[in-house]
Amino acid sequence: MLRGVRAGLAGVVALLAVLLTSAIAHAERPVRLWHAYRGAEQQALEEIIASFDGEVELLAVPYDAFASKLESTVPLGKGPHVYIDAHERLGDFAERGIVAAVPFELEPGAYASKAVAAVTIDGQLLAVPLSQKCLALYINTDLSTSAPATLEQIAALAPSLPSGSFALAYEARGAYAHAAVLAAFGGALLDVETDDFGFEGPAAARSLELVASLISTGVVPEDADGALVTNLFAAGQAATAISGPWLAADLGDAVPYRVTLLPTIDATGERMRPLLTVEAVMLSPRGAADPDAVRLVQHLTSPAAAQIRARVARSVSARADLPVSEDPVLAAFAAQAELAEPTPSTAAMRAVWEPANRAIRKFLRGDVSADAALAEARRRFDDVRRPPPPPAEPTPVLILLGSLSLFGAGLLVHRARTRDGLAAIRRSLPAYRYVALGVIAVGVLVILPILFGAGAAFFAGKPHDMYYVGLANFREILTARGAPLLSSGSFYVVLAVTVLWTVVNVAFHLGIGVALGLVLSRPVMRLRGLYRVLLIVPWAVPSYVTALAWRGMFHRQFGAITGLIHAINNLLGTNIEPIAWFARFSTAFAANVATNVWLGFPFMMVVTLGALAAVPKDVLEAAEVDGASRWQRLSRVTLPIIAPSMIPAVTLGAIWTFNMFNVVFLVSGGDPDGTTDILVSEAYRWAFTREAQYGYAAAYAVLIFLLLLVTSRVTDRLMNRGKA
Repeated sequence: MLRGVRAGLAGVVALLAVLLTSAIAHAERPVRLWHAYRGAEQQALEEIIASFDGEVELLAVPYDAFASKLESTVPLGKGPHVYIDAHERLGDFAERGIVAAVPFELEPGAYASKAVAAVTIDGQLLAVPLSQKCLALYINTDLSTSAPATLEQIAALAPSLPSGSFALAYEARGAYAHAAVLAAFGGALLDVETDDFGFEGPAAARSLELVASLISTGVVPEDADGALVTNLFAAGQAATAISGPWLAADLGDAVPYRVTLLPTIDATGERMRPLLTVEAVMLSPRGAADPDAVRLVQHLTSPAAAQIRARVARSVSARADLPVSEDPVLAAFAAQAELAEPTPSTAAMRAVWEPANRAIRKFLRGDVSADAALAEARRRFDDVRRPPPPPAEPTPVLILLGSLSLFGAGLLVHRARTRDGLAAIRRSLPAYRYVALGVIAVGVLVILPILFGAGAAFFAGKPHDMYYVGLANFREILTARGAPLLSSGSFYVVLAVTVLWTVVNVAFHLGIGVALGLVLSRPVMRLRGLYRVLLIVPWAVPSYVTALAWRGMFHRQFGAITGLIHAINNLLGTNIEPIAWFARFSTAFAANVATNVWLGFPFMMVVTLGALAAVPKDVLEAAEVDGASRWQRLSRVTLPIIAPSMIPAVTLGAIWTFNMFNVVFLVSGGDPDGTTDILVSEAYRWAFTREAQYGYAAAYAVLIFLLLLVTSRVTDRLMNRGKA
């Protein structure tokens, strides 16, 4: 009896010790803070965290993956307690329940009213403003001694500039930068009152026509991205530039410059007004319940922290109770922020970017009129925002799955009860033990994700509120969502492009790889080892690095191919025009193919070299003795012998190419107007750029899997027909 009491007391003491240890560990665990900062901004954040009285675990997450990481971790009670992000995602975060209301009140008058309004939704303060970012006008004081007051005055600088220079550099083909021009014409990307698409009508058309005239007259460079704007201005090849505070961090002392307000437009008499982004500190639901996390938010948004960000990262603070900065760059951006329009934070705003970007690029390429491009953008916005399919009754599917499960269980029992069935299982137990770990690993890491992904294809709705819709997603895909079956972006058009992409690439891979393998296998060739190493390099370099490098080479104005064309013109006296590679399907498709061929031929070359090493020399010698020519020995002896080894490589290469997302996404980006997208890039867009329609994207993935499965099985049957 006494022994039982002692055992019980010992158990209670052990339980209390575990609970106490858990409580201590819970109290002392670090507060997790996620951010997407780089460079000076990250340095400023680290300096601020160093003065915090508590342990903080910092994690830098790439901006493009930031939202998806939060969406996949916070609902499960994981992820950060505190995170820093742009305010325009707040509406989406609030819908998904991954942001909590701020559990304290802001000091009256301590923050800019525009910044506070940007982080307040339905009367709830969902974040604490940190800084304000918007576009402003940079002026190279060597090329422009006075500050142009209007856009037309900037354009007038062009004739006096050195050859190869531009009066204005900015990302004219992007909706974010174009929003400033659009605002001067009285338009907006999103109608905030109705939460509807706003990039349409006469104001939008006039803004596009103005930008087109600036590009056609050489005032603004074609197809400029952020890196090109930075390089042009830093090299003294742009008199002015429209960019954000990040450009100042990259410039250093490269050129003398100053920053001022965006100019007015004579055609309207109105000043360009950029979109305002408020960077804010947000709390996850778990973080809002943690006193240390709340203290960290207050520390990050304190006046001392704001001064550190201004000093180290030259960041415009959202606080209104600080003295005006003596830094002229910060003062200029603070003045511009007063005139900027806060980016709408509703979920509809995320659906605006892709249609607006495509409309701008389509018109500036000269493909269609402004009205036609804007009408197409409206159709795409409405298509993305259309309500998901209605819920379906899951009973038939559950009955089918139950019947199949019972049938499978009955079949297993029947086999086990047959003569020698149980004995065979007992004899196989040692083998099962050997492979059990591998089966579990493959099941958890491969089979289960595939099953979950395939199961998601039968659901629709927001990621946090998905419901069963049966085969509705597949029906929507196969019926082109109610549009003509061969309309732009339909499943059948994208499938045709994907098949063409796969066939062309694999043909080049095989042809070049076999040709190089035959050349490098010749014993009389010197330095074969060196050539083999050099030719494998394209395969060894990560595909995204190669894709970005090749995209730069295809730039119409500053790419290496354009430089080669200019060199040929100067040498031969010709007048070959540079190619706008991404303005037409044929050239954009060719650019993608060239990049992927460069990546893919080394694999076929290596397989060919291995297959050639197994070709019997005596067979070749016998053919030569019989009088066979070199071509006959190749076509009738060598190639038939290596063909069985090449068929699996071709099948594997076709599967890789069919799903080669990196090249298509990074080189052409689907341009022009999405015509070079393949099935896997189209699935990506539905998952991550079109309101996170994961069920619809999963249905695309299932169709891709079925296409590859059927094609590979049919090909295997055809190749093995007639064999024993």
